[in-house]
Amino acid sequence: MPDILTQPWPWYVAGPLIGLVVPFVYWYGGKKWGVSSSLQHLCAAALPGKIEYFNYDWWKKGSWHLAMAGGMVLGGLLGGRVLSNPDDVVAISDATRTDLAAMGITDFSGLIPSDVMSFEALFTLPGVMLIIVGGFLVGFGARYANGCTSGHAISGLANLQLSSLVVVMGFFIGGLISAHLLLPIIL
Repeated sequence: MPDILTQPWPWYVAGPLIGLVVPFVYWYGGKKWGVSSSLQHLCAAALPGKIEYFNYDWWKKGSWHLAMAGGMVLGGLLGGRVLSNPDDVVAISDATRTDLAAMGITDFSGLIPSDVMSFEALFTLPGVMLIIVGGFLVGFGARYANGCTSGHAISGLANLQLSSLVVVMGFFIGGLISAHLLLPIIL
């Protein structure tokens, strides 16, 4: 497999490529770009006319959102299953490894630690807190903030929206609080 597909791209390549996507999104898809918009269109397709909020022409308004979300899922499957090596270890610092080991996370093989993200871990109190409660809070927060991290951080900031700057700062503050205060308590 070519190294360009199996190795991380440097920031000076990946960053500009993401930046070049933004004008395309505005040109082709309108002003919304993010995963939470895709979920809205998926609900409109699955529940036609049952809920007023989802009563619109989802195909015309959101088919490209669904194609983008499908591409992310397909890309994740290809990257995680086809192009990855089972012996790969996520490159994190020794200090982070030590901190995580103190919380009981010791498996650093693959993309995510199986100590936290597995069916066995799901049926424990920390697993329920991290996966189910955390997933609900992420979904609620994305809806409450009128967009997800990708929508605000990429599209909103590129559009110079003050509200997106405030929301992105909130995402970072929430992430720091979660990582340094809540995660040690949960695990």
